[in-house]
Amino acid sequence: MKIATFNVNGINGRLPLLLRWLAAAKPDAVCLQELKASQDKFPHAQIERAGYGAVWLGQKSWNGVAILAKGRAPILSRRGLPGDDDDAQARYVEAVVDGLLIGCLYLPNGNPAPGPKFEYKLRWFEGLRKYSKELLSLGVPIVLAGDFNVMPTDLDVYKPERWVDDALFRPEVRTAFRKLAAQGWTDALRTLHPDERIYTFWDYFRNAWGRDAGLRIDHLLLSPSLMGSLVAAGVDREVRGWEKASDHAPAWIALSNLTSKPKRSRS
Repeated sequence: MKIATFNVNGINGRLPLLLRWLAAAKPDAVCLQELKASQDKFPHAQIERAGYGAVWLGQKSWNGVAILAKGRAPILSRRGLPGDDDDAQARYVEAVVDGLLIGCLYLPNGNPAPGPKFEYKLRWFEGLRKYSKELLSLGVPIVLAGDFNVMPTDLDVYKPERWVDDALFRPEVRTAFRKLAAQGWTDALRTLHPDERIYTFWDYFRNAWGRDAGLRIDHLLLSPSLMGSLVAAGVDREVRGWEKASDHAPAWIALSNLTSKPKRSRS
């Protein structure tokens, strides 16, 4: 089973690019972020014609997350993190796809830091950490995937010294990521590529793509029962070089021998 995460940076404006990638990569499940489309503007008809069912949480102009499943409709289990009913930002959606519970997230950027946006980022991260602990207690196979807006280590950023004060690299954020992982989650890409500089994001400015001045901020975290099923992981970095590309490239994993199936989760 191939699972990918892709920050599309505007799903309607980049729909041809998304459909092109889906046709070429043929993932079984996809987590999308930064839809930048309200709930009623999600292009579900075009995506269905491409062979994918979808669940999504939209937001006009900003944020927005979705889960696609090849040849079937994902079974929606949650929109939004528990306790964030007053949060107007669309950042989490969750569904069951072929026996696998998938949480798709778009963690806040947090800049400028320090400041209110950074504090919101840390609060959101803490809410995710509390909920992820609850998810692990279910004892079912789970993938948490999305744009985490954090570079966990120096290996995940082209020039660490230039990012020390950025909200994606500050010690508080990297500590939050380590606390999350310490619950038992495995960073799939880094596990299979422990010493490689692999990026998932290249800014539009300063020729970042041409210079390969990238960041690894898109992650797929696996619950403990999935570690024995992880057979491959990578980034479709060539997508970043396509015309009218997102500033992110899709990251993906391949899992085999999935046997345990979760029950339908909470609504």
